Amino acid sequence: MLEQTPKLPEDERSTLLLVDDDDAFRRVLARALDRRGYAVTVAANVATALVKAHAQAPEYAVIDLKMPGESGLVLVEKLMELDPNTRVLMLTGYASIATAVEAIKLGAIHYLAKPCDADEVVAALNKSGSGDSAIPVSGSPLSIDRLEWEHIQRVLAEHQGNISATARALKMHRRTLQRKLGKHPSRE
Repeated sequence: MLEQTPKLPEDERSTLLLVDDDDAFRRVLARALDRRGYAVTVAANVATALVKAHAQAPEYAVIDLKMPGESGLVLVEKLMELDPNTRVLMLTGYASIATAVEAIKLGAIHYLAKPCDADEVVAALNKSGSGDSAIPVSGSPLSIDRLEWEHIQRVLAEHQGNISATARALKMHRRTLQRKLGKHPSRE
């Protein structure tokens, strides 16, 4: 459901930096967030986002994890150095426990798996900094495919994203690992 807020003058709106390499997703989400009262600045990669953040430190940032060049995790770290009060939300189509933990450690306040809509983004950005002990705990274990994905992501994080070192640690051929990383994780 579209929640529009009255259009405030530009200087009274909360600033939001939206960084995603998917042009269509970035354009649609930027428009939806603008209608919800944010002054949105967009970027397609970490380098451009840093230039824009240095020009005006955003109050909020919505960052894609996987982009060409440096990952969104690098940007989270840099934004926290620039202004530790920036509320950062990490978005990704490649959700894993390892990257969620790293994003939170680096300063993100929340982590959402794509696809998500503007209402979910706004709710996550405005969520309090504390956890939710009432969140339901799944009664079923993760699937074998999802467990494999999580393990690969954890080992990849331990090797700072180095594919060759990760493949050696997993005793797997590098091309096999690259093929597995190119697939999206199962939703379980």
